[in-house]
Amino acid sequence: MSESAVVKPSVPQILPHHIKKNLADRSYEKRKSAALEVERIVKECNSDSKKDTERINMIINVLVKEYAYSTQANSRKGGLIGLAATAIALMDDIRGYLQLLLPPVLKCFEDQQSRVRYYACEALYNITKVARGSVLVFFNEIFDGLCKLFMDIDMDVKNGAQLLDRLTKDVVAETEFFDVEKFIPLLRERIKVKDPFIRQLIVGWITVLDSVPDIDILVHLPEFLGGLFDMLSDVNKDIRQQAYSALQEFLHEIKDNVKLDLGPMVGILVQQCETKDQFTRLTALSWMYEFIELGMIKLLPFLADMLGVVLLCISDEEEEIRLKANVTNKKLLKLVESTQEKFAIKALLNKITLHLVNKYVPTRLASLQWISMMLARKPETMFKHLPKLFPSLLDTLSDPDDKVVRLDLKVLARICVNKDHFDVVLNNLINRFKCDRNLLETRGSLIVRQLSVLLDGESIYRAFASILIKEVDYEFASLMVQTLNLILLTSSELFELRGLLKKSLNDTKSKELFVRIYQAWSHNAVSTFSLCLLAQAYELGRALVPHMAESEVTVGFLMQVDKLVQLIESPIFIHLRLQLLEPNKFPYLLKCLYGLLMLLPQSSAFACLKNRLDSVSTLSMLNTNTSAGKGSWMAGGRKEKPQTVEIDVKSILQQFRDMQLKHSERRKQIFKQHSLRRKRYSEEKKGVVRPTRVRDERKQ
Repeated sequence: MSESAVVKPSVPQILPHHIKKNLADRSYEKRKSAALEVERIVKECNSDSKKDTERINMIINVLVKEYAYSTQANSRKGGLIGLAATAIALMDDIRGYLQLLLPPVLKCFEDQQSRVRYYACEALYNITKVARGSVLVFFNEIFDGLCKLFMDIDMDVKNGAQLLDRLTKDVVAETEFFDVEKFIPLLRERIKVKDPFIRQLIVGWITVLDSVPDIDILVHLPEFLGGLFDMLSDVNKDIRQQAYSALQEFLHEIKDNVKLDLGPMVGILVQQCETKDQFTRLTALSWMYEFIELGMIKLLPFLADMLGVVLLCISDEEEEIRLKANVTNKKLLKLVESTQEKFAIKALLNKITLHLVNKYVPTRLASLQWISMMLARKPETMFKHLPKLFPSLLDTLSDPDDKVVRLDLKVLARICVNKDHFDVVLNNLINRFKCDRNLLETRGSLIVRQLSVLLDGESIYRAFASILIKEVDYEFASLMVQTLNLILLTSSELFELRGLLKKSLNDTKSKELFVRIYQAWSHNAVSTFSLCLLAQAYELGRALVPHMAESEVTVGFLMQVDKLVQLIESPIFIHLRLQLLEPNKFPYLLKCLYGLLMLLPQSSAFACLKNRLDSVSTLSMLNTNTSAGKGSWMAGGRKEKPQTVEIDVKSILQQFRDMQLKHSERRKQIFKQHSLRRKRYSEEKKGVVRPTRVRDERKQ
């Protein structure tokens, strides 16, 4: 070989044989001694006089390939100690060698041998201590390694990881350049891990990063906010407390940062309000309340989602959550009431109608309050959505809770305030009664009474009468009239309407009202008769009695008459009972009541009415002047106060006859439909031949 030939140093020349041997020795002392020798050599190579970068790289390569990546555990330990010694020797010049030093150390975090993992942790600690901020280029890899070490089953490894973690936090806190955007994706992924040690690590890092003035982690809060809320339900009390403290600090910072976009976090809060953990729900509700206070109209796009969970929490089993949900709901109500901004009202109504069938009363009540408020504030907009909303409101009338039904009726009354929707509501209500007879029986009285209070009894009864006049389901019409009549005669809410009807003979408006109601009441004979008694139209009532007798006298009919007798003894008809004391002035009244008495069989009602009539002098009845002009309608023939309104008695009586005739024809039709003989006759008429029995001759 020529003298000019370049002779590359062999491996033993890079690291002397005895150093290599000791690095792989079982004895820690020998490995440590060898590492000190490596440190000495690297220092010499890195001295200002030499700066042998190539040999340093070669030394690191030997430590990595022959030791750190060795299949022998002791060799891996020696390699890690040697790498740490190299880092210490390089000092300020370590930055250029981190690309070679860190990967093998990080790889050893996954080693099967716990002591190797410990030495890897120790090596990274020493490298970080020397490199300081320079290692942050590999921060994600270091953090990922910390996550693995924190879950380690070996306590020495865990303790070493905690020391490394504290050192890394100090390095981050003192640096001016930290790529938080690069770290956030890893944080978002790792925060989902439920291991308690990982959670402690993560919440600790979030707190540290938030405390560094030069790092704005608040703008990235939506990326990991859900994970922090999930920690509130952790079984470990310390984790729950740390997560809650971090959340409170972030909330405080949000209040001070008016420019922060709250929208991306609203969806997270909505999800957290639906979790099973009570503390999590309460904290999420508290955040939502503050967000509404801070964001105001900016949060209108998220109104439907927020209201949906607030309505759920209003019925929460935990009192503190219910209270917070109620104040949050009021805050949302106030926001919508005061705003002139547009928002997705369709989505909002979808949420509200969904909660109208919620199993909890407070939620159903709150939902109805929202509908009522929006009808009051934004009626024109709400009316556009009535076709979809209206069926839900009608269904709510069957709610088992009276408070819900009353509030539902208030909502329907708000709709009725608009003249265009008044008849629509009452028509739908009548149809609902027709389809659901149980609703009519159980809630009919409450519904009619409340609507009469919220709107006006006169207009309600006028509208009902107009609808029932055209009703072709005569059985239902009779039942409906019977129900409305009983409410009219017994409800304190309708005292003004009763007062108007009592003036029917002396006031044009009252007369017109009486005629309208009378036409509908003709569906039910007893109700028509009682209406005449209420309006003091005794002559007309007396004329009705023979026609009532012509109708089919059923058990139901007699029960209605029995009920009427009871009502005559009630305070509603006190004026009628007093008029019995003046038979000369009210002769048709006596004839009405005696006619009613003759319709009754011997019963308690018969005895009650007979006792009442027996208290009137029979002589006075015989001397009664019944010479009032035919065809005139007077209050029992009262002479001292003649009627001021003329009514065609013959015509109005004919209306009753015609209606009762329709009822009679309908009953005949129903009878024919169920008659077997009628069916046989129809089939024969159509030429249908039924098979006859033929004897089986073979059996004879």
